Amino acid sequence: MKKTYVLDTNILIQSPAACTCFEDNDVVLPLAVLEELDGLKRAEGDRGYSAREAIRRLEEFRLTGDLLTGVSLPGGGTLRVEGGDGGERPAPGDERILQVCLACRDKGLPVVLVTKDIVLRIKAEVLGVGAQDFTTEQVSRTQARYTGRTECFVPEERFKEFKKHGLPREAAYCLDGEDRPEPAELTENEFVVLRADQSTKKTHLGRVEGERIVPLTFQKSRPYGVAPRSAGQYFLQEALMQPAERAPLVIVKGIAGTAKTFYSLAVGLEKVLNHPSGEYRRILVTRPNAQFDAEIGFLPGDEQEKISPLMRPVVDNLEQLLDSDEGERYRDELQLHDRIEEIFQRGIIRTEAMNFIRGRSFVNTYLIVDEAQNLTPKQIKGIVTRAGTGTKIVLLGDPEQIDSSFLDERTNGLSWAAARMKGSPLCWQLTMDPGECERSELAMAAAARL
Repeated sequence: MKKTYVLDTNILIQSPAACTCFEDNDVVLPLAVLEELDGLKRAEGDRGYSAREAIRRLEEFRLTGDLLTGVSLPGGGTLRVEGGDGGERPAPGDERILQVCLACRDKGLPVVLVTKDIVLRIKAEVLGVGAQDFTTEQVSRTQARYTGRTECFVPEERFKEFKKHGLPREAAYCLDGEDRPEPAELTENEFVVLRADQSTKKTHLGRVEGERIVPLTFQKSRPYGVAPRSAGQYFLQEALMQPAERAPLVIVKGIAGTAKTFYSLAVGLEKVLNHPSGEYRRILVTRPNAQFDAEIGFLPGDEQEKISPLMRPVVDNLEQLLDSDEGERYRDELQLHDRIEEIFQRGIIRTEAMNFIRGRSFVNTYLIVDEAQNLTPKQIKGIVTRAGTGTKIVLLGDPEQIDSSFLDERTNGLSWAAARMKGSPLCWQLTMDPGECERSELAMAAAARL
């Protein structure tokens, strides 16, 4: 049955092309949505950019016909603008959107409200109007569960040959719910803990490459003096140490304290500062913030001074990397501060605001995007497509800790990128286990219990 979808403003802010994503169904934009887009078009950052892009697309549709009676969409449906309130204009925009939904329902149309606003969805359901989230940019639950790592068994007699030559995929198997062997379903670049089937305490760490499972290349590396403490950190080190031509995109998910940012900075410093080989010109770090676009303009100073509060976690990690002696690290705070300042003054590490990334091209750059779960799929695409020759992009975050009002575990940009890039030979991804938290026992307990 053909449906009528009424779109909220936040759908067009997330995806300016959302009107074309409903196949042969009809799409209705309340007049209140157009007014909100008009109010947002001068906003700084991505909200303003999305509003302007949505308005430009609406203008293209307007030129093809009458938006009040409806214009044709590429999928076979129609798009129209509707006031639906009989001339009365209640103050809240949400109420006007609901009035449009009720007007469509009264005409006998099977109407569905599409909004990121959970409260508005509840209000619609109370009034007898169907409501849903925008699922076009939402990963499935199965996709969200992919961790980029697995455990398999191999026959005891073939276990020893792994270190020299690796093993074919078909040599590895898993156990089903009744402990019966079944073929392992492996994905390109997936990390594997291999166990000998007769003595399971024997393990090797490997990675899927083509039709084989191969040993880790950088298992013995110690980037900037940091040694891995768990299987997850060995896998993380492998993905980060690989050159950009082999692993240009690395996606790492995990709870706070699993050394995602710490290890990423350690590898960057190793490549740029400790053993400079010319692989990367610099380390570039950016970090989104849920209120970043609205608040950066009110902070004093230049760009670096404005974003410095958001980059404080980077400085915290540098303090540990530049002085590994925990007993002496903070004995001379001034000296430690000077060492960190030198790193920034020499341009070895640069921090930049997220809204200054768009439109640029990065060459031979080690780019770390921290807290990437607070990005939209469109923002993630805008960053990854900035990668020039020799650039490595590292996306870090925890999909369960999202600060943005209209993103969740399945619609955020980090999860979206992980799902879409799964299986690509250019993308290496990994989810750290909660048990691999290295921050403190309290941090591990809090992540598990709170």
